[in-house]
Amino acid sequence: MEACKNDELALLRALKSSNHKAFEVLYYRYSPRLYRHILNLVKIPACAEEILQDVFQKLWERRGEIDPDKSFQSYLFTIAKHLVYDFFHKEIKNRNLKELIISISTSDYSHIEEEYAYKESKKIVNQAIENLSPKRKLIYTLCKIEGKTYEEVSSSLGISTSTISDHIVKATKQIQSFCLSKEITPSLFIALISAVLNQK
Repeated sequence: MEACKNDELALLRALKSSNHKAFEVLYYRYSPRLYRHILNLVKIPACAEEILQDVFQKLWERRGEIDPDKSFQSYLFTIAKHLVYDFFHKEIKNRNLKELIISISTSDYSHIEEEYAYKESKKIVNQAIENLSPKRKLIYTLCKIEGKTYEEVSSSLGISTSTISDHIVKATKQIQSFCLSKEITPSLFIALISAVLNQK
């Protein structure tokens, strides 16, 4: 037991003096148990191996700070503990960042998708108007798009306001029926009609 202690003391003193052989001996002596300890914490072999290498890298970088009279194993496991803490801290940050990116991406995608659907649906409304009979389309355009009153259209076209009203009612039903056949929801249809009516 005393011989082992003296052997390790000699190795630590040699390590403090930048002895690569001493470092190698200590690595092979402690790495198996240290790896098992780290793996038990992080659960991922590749991550445990990476942290293990980081532990010994830091050991080499801080070799001048080693106190040979203190427990080397405790010193080594303390370095590992801090690196495992850093690992989890980064994982949490990365996970939060990923969730944020996914959230933003999903939000942006949904916005683009909705905008595309709106534009495509608006085209369908315009197509529905184009499909009206020439006279009905003219009356609908004059009243609903150009904003003329029934009386103005009546005077211009020489037809009664009741006839104009009949054309408007039937045109609206035709447009709605056409849009619904293209799977445009009623609420979107109302919004689109408003947009079409306000575009000119």
